Parts: sequence; structure tokens; C-alpha cells
Amino acid sequence: MIVSVHFADVGVRAVRSVLRERPRPGEIPGLRYAETTLTGAIAAGPPKVRPGRAALLAAWDDDAALDRFLTEAPLARRLAGGWHVRLRPLRFSGSWGPMPVEIEPGIARDEEDGPVAVLTLGQLRLRRVLPFLRANSRAAGRAADDPAMTASVALARPPRFVGTFSLWQSASAMQRYAYGSAQPEHKNVITAHQTKPFHHEAGFLRCRPYGAQGTLDDQAPVSAAAMGPRIP
Repeated sequence: MIVSVHFADVGVRAVRSVLRERPRPGEIPGLRYAETTLTGAIAAGPPKVRPGRAALLAAWDDDAALDRFLTEAPLARRLAGGWHVRLRPLRFSGSWGPMPVEIEPGIARDEEDGPVAVLTLGQLRLRRVLPFLRANSRAAGRAADDPAMTASVALARPPRFVGTFSLWQSASAMQRYAYGSAQPEHKNVITAHQTKPFHHEAGFLRCRPYGAQGTLDDQAPVSAAAMGPRIP
């Protein structure tokens, strides 16, 4: 199993079409899961939508299935001018029923060697929207200031799907943000969710990025992560 994440600036009018074109397992060979979403910034404060930028999150049997999609699918052609990256799952916590995650045996042994990507997936409880946004704002602001995070995008498909994609210099750098005591904002979100969940279902997937193509905001994020942390 592999995961792919795609971002492209398709224009404000075309984003709605991308959302309607969500691929469905059974209709595309080798596709296990797909979600098309709006995008925004991971930053402190209220949600900041990126007008005109759409995203596709998908899981596949293997690279060959993704290659066929990129070659043949109309949606892939819509997104071809952006950036996409292939992700090999390393660790998964929580649950995400629409996408059962398979981790290859022994694959996490070298996860400190190079960049890691993190996907968060949530099916939001609508009654918990405001507490979620308040808690998430503090953690997102802290992440945005972390020099070890070289790329980040918020994902949303109203009314319930929310998620994030982030790329880090290493797993240890990501863990310092997520669980370190010096800056507890993210740990506080975890505690609040455990006490009174924000989501009906939530999953957290750590991956090894590879096979990136294109650029995101005129950058090559995987290469930037491999070179080391950005200067704040």
C-alpha cells in the first residue's frame, strides 16, 4: 500500500469541479481510498482557505496503480500543474474506516533517516467545531513557527472532513513538536480530544515521502526537508 497527496492551483471556479470528481474505489484499478478537498494554511487564528487550490488524498495498491491514474485519469490532468508526493506508511494511530492502513513489516526501522510526512484525518463532530478551532489554532501557530516543518497544508471537505499534511526534517523533529514539554500546545490538543473528542473518528499517519514531482509554492518540499530545517 502507498498513499499519494496532490496539490494544484486550479482556479477558484475549478475547485468545485475537482471536489465533484472524487475518485471512487472500484471505478479506478488499484485505488483503495480517495478524498478531494479544499486547502488552507496551517497557522494561528481562524481558518485561512487558499482560494483556487485543490487537493487529492488517495491510497493505492502500489506505484503501478498510481502511475496508471496519473497517465489516464482526467482528474490527474487537472492536477498535473501542481505538486504531488508518494508516501509509504510507517506508523498509524487512531482509526480511519474508509482507509484501512497497511504497514510493511520492518519498514519503520530507518524512519529517522530523512524527512517524514504526517497526515491527520478527522471526521468532525459539528457540535465541537468551535472548541476544535480554538485548540487547533494554538497548535497550528506553534507548528507554523517550527523551523523543522518545511511544508504544511490544511485540508477540508465541509461539513465534516478536516485534515492536515505536514512535512518534517525528521521524525525526531516532528516528535519534539508533537510531544515535547517545551511547547505543549499540540499535547494540549491531544489531551482535550481524549477528554471530549472533537471527531467521530480520527487517524494519524506517519509516512516516508518519495517520488515527489512538481513544485509547491515554487519550492520542492521533500528536497528542502532533506537539506535541513529552514531558517526562521
